[in-house]
Amino acid sequence: MSVTIDRFLEYVRIDTGSDETTGTTPSTMKQHDLASLLVRQLEQIGAAEITYDREHCYVYASIPASKGCENSAVLGLIAHLDTSPAVTGENVKPRIVSGYDGGKILLNQELQIYMSPQDFPELCKLKGQDLIVTDGTTLLGADDKAGIAEIMAMAEELLTHPEIRHGKLRIAFTPDEEIGEGADHFDVALFGADFAFTVDGGTLGELENETFNAASGRITVNGRSVHPGDAKGKMLNSILIAQEFQNLLPVFENPMYTEGYEGFYHLDSIKGNVEKTVADYIIRDHDRQKFEEKKKLFADCAAFLNRKYGEDTVCCEVKDSYYNMKEVLEPYAHLMDNAARSLRELGAEPVINPVRGGTDGARLSFMGLPCPNLCTGGANYHSRFEYASVQAMETVTRLLIKLAECYADFQA
Repeated sequence: MSVTIDRFLEYVRIDTGSDETTGTTPSTMKQHDLASLLVRQLEQIGAAEITYDREHCYVYASIPASKGCENSAVLGLIAHLDTSPAVTGENVKPRIVSGYDGGKILLNQELQIYMSPQDFPELCKLKGQDLIVTDGTTLLGADDKAGIAEIMAMAEELLTHPEIRHGKLRIAFTPDEEIGEGADHFDVALFGADFAFTVDGGTLGELENETFNAASGRITVNGRSVHPGDAKGKMLNSILIAQEFQNLLPVFENPMYTEGYEGFYHLDSIKGNVEKTVADYIIRDHDRQKFEEKKKLFADCAAFLNRKYGEDTVCCEVKDSYYNMKEVLEPYAHLMDNAARSLRELGAEPVINPVRGGTDGARLSFMGLPCPNLCTGGANYHSRFEYASVQAMETVTRLLIKLAECYADFQA
């Protein structure tokens, strides 16, 4: 197997799930297990300027410029350490399905778990490829350990082949991207890149230079519990009022019914009883004006219910998470142009899509580090049906090498 795949299979066996409830950075100490391994491996392959932020779990390193390219722009490559808390990443058992035949894949004989093209039609395009899958009980971790493996394989290739021309490269591995906190303690000045790519996308060819504008929303509904036998005119059932709040939001502005540039309100969790209910939402739209309108409607629904049931029945909080990075990236069109051209040279067709989610690159772009997103070769992220293509991952490693060559003589 290739260096890329060997490293990937090693990394996915390390549980690095993040946890949005801890309030710490990193949100889980087990992310250090992978971070410390990467530091050792960077030392072994001869990387320079290795910095391990042991407090916050960030790893930074350099690949020095090749001879004659010392004055070129500094290109950065970034991937995240953590995996989604949506599905467990503990005890991952990766397996390679060689020469996929286009049919159903048996993931787990004992539990009779299959991955079928009927449920995941994109599998039909991967016939003949070698797919890395799980045993159907965990996620795989390609999001974003595929990106980490590809960056590490690229670094090793460049460090062992000085004849490949490239400018100085900066590498970073970050914690807690999956819970929206990956850029919280990222040191842009220390990183020192003129621009960068996050290597955190999906199937081969995907390039992304715009994200949602994103906010988190929370309603806390304060009810009044009274014995149901004597409740008429007295009880306020906070669960039902929270349900009423949801029903005031546009029915079709829901993730189940949206795609492309269509925004949504997503009820992510709800917990409560008659006395008190808390509901957490995420609010998304690519268009900044529509995003602001969505936040206003969210608050207006709470205000309406307070007029109906009494002041402070529904407490509403809305907090912006990140903004569409497109407005920052427009002056850096060369990043997408070079990525698209390099993909074509490798025999892959670039597909430029808006990210229906977020990346560290969105926040980093607004922190002064222009940062579009590259594919990794994985799919079905945050799922027991997550998989990655061996051929796609190896192509992405070659893509990173080509991008390094693209900026060998580029002046920032």
